[in-house]
Parts: sequence; structure tokens; C-alpha cells
Amino acid sequence: MPNSLTIKLINQSPHQTLYAFITGLAIQNNNARVFAGLGPQFNELYFPEEPLPGKLLQPLTRDCAIPLNPPGSPNPVTVTIPQLAGARIWFSAEKKLIFKRNPGGPANTAALVEPSVLNPTDPNINTNFVFCEFTLNSAQLFANISYVDFVGRIPIGLTLRERNGKAQHVSGMKEDGLERVCEALRKQAEKDGRPWDKLIVMERGTGGKPLRVLSPTHGNTVRANFGGMFEPLVEKVWEKYCEGNSVGGEEKKQHHGLRGFLSGLKGHQESRQCVLQIDTQCGLGVVTGYVEKGTGDFVIGGERFKRPTTADILGCNSGPFTTGPSALRNAIIPRFAAGFQRSCILDVTDHPSPPETFYRCEPTNHYCRIIHECSLDGKGYAFAYDDVQPDGGDDQSGKVNAGDPEVFIVTVGGQGAYVGNKMP
Repeated sequence: MPNSLTIKLINQSPHQTLYAFITGLAIQNNNARVFAGLGPQFNELYFPEEPLPGKLLQPLTRDCAIPLNPPGSPNPVTVTIPQLAGARIWFSAEKKLIFKRNPGGPANTAALVEPSVLNPTDPNINTNFVFCEFTLNSAQLFANISYVDFVGRIPIGLTLRERNGKAQHVSGMKEDGLERVCEALRKQAEKDGRPWDKLIVMERGTGGKPLRVLSPTHGNTVRANFGGMFEPLVEKVWEKYCEGNSVGGEEKKQHHGLRGFLSGLKGHQESRQCVLQIDTQCGLGVVTGYVEKGTGDFVIGGERFKRPTTADILGCNSGPFTTGPSALRNAIIPRFAAGFQRSCILDVTDHPSPPETFYRCEPTNHYCRIIHECSLDGKGYAFAYDDVQPDGGDDQSGKVNAGDPEVFIVTVGGQGAYVGNKMP
């Protein structure tokens, strides 16, 4: 049971000045808001004090920046943290991030106002910063590289060593990763006429240097309108799985095990109703679905789903993808939503499907496709349910996890990026 964890922070960027900030909820202190890894031994905690009612956007009363050693230094900065939930390790180049305090936080601490890439008045809006996410609790360490909101200019790589000596590694991008993402987005915009290139945010006063790329979920922030993009795909999906529609033996199907093989063999022999199959990957088993002719609802395992909009698909948390009290519905939603996000729901009837089926059908989320293509090992959390994968399949989400973590290493900058489950 990991009560605490050693984290090593390594600067592999071109920046001589790089700062880290570790935030989260202190599980062993009633989930109070906390900054970790502070002080001369990098093991102190700061619980930001709750301001008086009505006192908004108050500064922190302690400097919570952790200065990293310059690139090429043989010594990483080694911090010790307690159990944390919903935690992030933030990194900023050349200047420190600014956090603020509001009243109403958990366990008599402040509600933390974190840096935002969406608020044009945020004091960090023109700062070069990134973060990775993790949770350390009594069961395990779980960490991932997150691109759900944006891709930053400073690449991050993760390495976890378990107590048995086994290593897990997520490569991230190389030093020029953001430039490669921008180039691919510009080419895609030229190809399909959609505003992928408008997702690129330029740094002020640098003569055209990209600072970050926003997810299309936040496209309206930069006047990149993707409205209506996925509706043609939804129309085709509803038509394919409509009650009474049948397909012949030429229908493509992913065969999972003997059941899938026999089903596919039968499909080559006779026409059949086109049915969606979703493996809930839990005790609820495999459920089937089709579009009910009378209502137009997609009925999966008895749960009813209306047609999603482009905004529903990009965000994965609205419309038919809103979770609720039904355990079955909550198990279906990630797999159903991922099928639309990756555009594989039209070509493949069994879900989750393997990575070779992703992003092959238009329209699709080219932001996600490009992130995976620009990551050295193809891994990265590009949308809310990017951890959806078949049982035993290759992870796409860029995560490391273990119940017995010994040391967690975060490399920043991409200059030493590599592929393979080995220590840096």
C-alpha cells in the first residue's frame, strides 16, 4: 500500500529555468487542497488558506515553485509526496505559474484557481506551461500524459519503476513535437477545409512561434467552429444499425474469439440484422444494440441513446453521453463515445476495437489522430475516453500504473525521448 512516493523531475528541455508545481487533494488530510514537494528537502506540504467570504483571487501565501536543475545536470530534483487524488505536476518555462485562492475549498482550504488556457484574462495565458496528471492512493499510482485540453510546447515523458524492478515508460513527444502537430493540422485544414489550423495558439511577441494547440472541444475559444462535423457520420451510423436493415456477407467485422469467428462465418453465409456489440468489460458482459425504427433511439442493452451532436462527441460528457445512476449505461458510454470519436463505429460492429481501426473513416477527430502519430510510441490521452481498449489490447492512453511503485520519473523537454519500457 503506497502511503508516499518518490518523484524524480528531470529537465531535458532547452530552458535553463524550468519550474514545477505539484497540486492535488491530500487523501490522508480529508482531501484538503495541497501543494506538495516543497522546502529544502522537497517534502513539505502547503495547504492554501481559505480567504474570507467575498475575497476572490487572492495570492498564495507561499512560493510553491520547485526549481528544476538545468538541462544536462546529472542530478534530478527528487521530491516526496503523500497520497494525492486528482493531482497534477505542472511545468513552466522561464517564469513561474500564478495560482490564486478563492473561498469554498475542501476541508477548510482554499478553492484553487489554476492556470487556464481558455480564459484570455488568465495571468498565465501567455506562459509556456504543461502538466501531467496522476493519483496516488492506497491501491496504486496511476499517471498519464494528458492532451485532453491542449498540447503544450514542453513535451513530457513518464517512467515508473515498480518494486520488483519492472519499468513502465511512456515516451511522449520529441523536442519538436508541437511543431510537428502544427504542421499536420495545417495540412489537414488544407485537405478538408475545416479549421484545424485555427487551434494553433501563437506566443505573443515571438514572430510566429506556436505556444500550444487547443483541443477542438475548445475550438470556440479561438473561433474554430467544428459544428456539424460529425453529423454525417452519425446519420450513416443510425442508418447502418437501423432496425430491419440487414447486411450481407461482405460486412466487415472484428472477430473476438470463437463467438466472433462463428458469427462472422454465419455472416458470410446469409444476410443478417446489423447489430452493434459492446463489451462492457465488467460483470455486465457483452450487450447488443440497434436503432429502434419507431423512436429513432439507439437501444443498447435496454438503454436508450439519442443522436449525439458534434459537441457531444468531442466532449464525451453531454447529450447521450451524460452519465447517471445506471451502472450499465455508465459502462456503455465510454465505449460508445470512443467509437464515434475514433470514427470506427461505422466500419466495426464489435467494440472496443483495436487501434488499427481508429481514425480511418471521415469525418474523424484529426487532433487525436495527429497527437498519436506525433508521439514516439503512439501513446497519449487525447480525449476523455482514450483509455478505452479491448481486453489485452495495446494501451493508447499514455498511462503508467502499479500497486507497488518505487519511483516515478517525469522527464520534461523531449530532448532525451526514447521508446521502450526501460529506465532513463
